[in-house]
Amino acid sequence: MRAVVQRVNCAKLTVDEKEISSIGTGYLVLVGFTCGDDRSKVDYVVDRIIKMRIFRDDEGKLNKSLADVGGEVMCVSNFTLYGDPATGRRPDFSKSAHYDEAKPLYDYALERFRAGLGKVAGGVFGGHMHIETSVDGPVTMIVEK
Repeated sequence: MRAVVQRVNCAKLTVDEKEISSIGTGYLVLVGFTCGDDRSKVDYVVDRIIKMRIFRDDEGKLNKSLADVGGEVMCVSNFTLYGDPATGRRPDFSKSAHYDEAKPLYDYALERFRAGLGKVAGGVFGGHMHIETSVDGPVTMIVEK
């Protein structure tokens, strides 16, 4: 499992010009799954993200977590995180997990974020989504297991 985490001031996700979800201060988390991923990997990655300290404290150091700032999470599936652009002009997506493998893991990731934070905004698995965001910093991390 691979997650790209961006610290944001806000994010809004739409499909066909209809708002599906939105958050204020927090993390936009793009998640991708590969063959062999399982719930234990999801548990690890979600726990790391929830406890990660990438918000500034009073001294300006990245030392506060989501809980410390009352932050939110928008978790969006993104199979292209396992795309390999090394050969040819079209990236190879063969390392991305197939729909029936990835969808239950994405749903489980949403569950785990809800369990740890109380709520989480999501996307539409497999859908063509548009995300408007105000990236803060920018601070971007990659978390994977």
